[in-house]
Amino acid sequence: MSPSRLRPSPASYSFSILFCRESRDATACSAFCVSLDCLLRLLHRIRIFWCQPSSSMVIPSADESSAVVMSGLIEGLPDAVALRCLAHVPLTLHPTLELVSRSWRAVVRSAELFKARQEVGSSEDLLCVCAFDPENLWQVYDPLNDRWLTLPVLPSKIRHLSHFGAVSTGGRLFVLGGGSDAVDPLTGDQDGTFATDEVWSYDFIQRRWTPRASMLVPRAMFACCVLNGKIIVAGGFTTCRKSISQAEMYDPEKDVWTSISDLHRSHNSACSGLVIGGKVHVQHKGLSTVQVLDSVRMRWTVEEYGWAQGPMAVVKDEMYVMSHGVIMRQEERERRRVVVSASEFRRRIGFGMMGLMEEVYVIGGVIGPDRFNGDINPLSDVDVLGVATDRPTWRRVAPMTRCRGTILGCTHLRI
Repeated sequence: MSPSRLRPSPASYSFSILFCRESRDATACSAFCVSLDCLLRLLHRIRIFWCQPSSSMVIPSADESSAVVMSGLIEGLPDAVALRCLAHVPLTLHPTLELVSRSWRAVVRSAELFKARQEVGSSEDLLCVCAFDPENLWQVYDPLNDRWLTLPVLPSKIRHLSHFGAVSTGGRLFVLGGGSDAVDPLTGDQDGTFATDEVWSYDFIQRRWTPRASMLVPRAMFACCVLNGKIIVAGGFTTCRKSISQAEMYDPEKDVWTSISDLHRSHNSACSGLVIGGKVHVQHKGLSTVQVLDSVRMRWTVEEYGWAQGPMAVVKDEMYVMSHGVIMRQEERERRRVVVSASEFRRRIGFGMMGLMEEVYVIGGVIGPDRFNGDINPLSDVDVLGVATDRPTWRRVAPMTRCRGTILGCTHLRI
């Protein structure tokens, strides 16, 4: 076959058209169409057909009891090679890939594609966000392509689930515990669920939420972190008047919870957790002490760190705090250094703050009422601070397309 005869299949052209419709950047659209054709010609010229051509390739579907057959994904290429080409497509464009053909849909929903993504080094760092509005809805942000992907609604029976823990490990998103923030509009009463023990995970291959083993203790407003692939939860409340010191560890592979050493102290305040230097740190709101988990002995120690109070984010194993209208980098113990002004966020409350790659993200929140305006304005804005440069500056990226208002949960996902 001559290079001129090696061309994209009709399915490939269909995806180019769909990509152009979805893309807001005409230059990116044109570059994609050209690069697709060039890629196929290059593959032929340098002869990287490392596997024997085959007419079809069997890929396990989401349902392990059946299989789907892929055939002719890209004309002129073995399916094994085409699979590695598709592995470079960002996760946020996978729903568009599915519209091209049945065989492409089978690939996108296969475990083989995600294995190929790891093999070709196309794993992505994404941001998962859940806000008060709409109820129990999560969105995923792709920073390299400035796009949002909406997940199916979390099928919890608890309305307006909030005060939960949110983490990711093994390419899955986990939502743990929490309680209802729903209020009866007629009576003003809560719906009665203060804390739950339920755990949900979202599988990006099967495209669905799945209930996992329940925590040993129901809890809300607790610390939640991932350490060496295991999920650690500690502290929190079981009722509005009962704080707890119990801690537990979850193994996602075995779907099993085990108790670990209790915190030394429980306090009548919410707590949060983060991992720095390979250790879990738990801080209660309003306290200068931090409880640190020794990952070898799995025991807690109480340390006087004197950390600044405020929203926190970890970037490259360093902690950044927003406090008193500035972003500070927390250094050893009580030492901290001002990085940049954050005065524009003074009126913004209920936002999420998260570290992703070498940047700090400030997501959503609301603009509260003041003496001149009694309205509450829910936001979908996303502001980003690059902290790897000598002169960090703020920039605004694509706003959330569905979520807005108070951020109930956000976490980093690598997949």
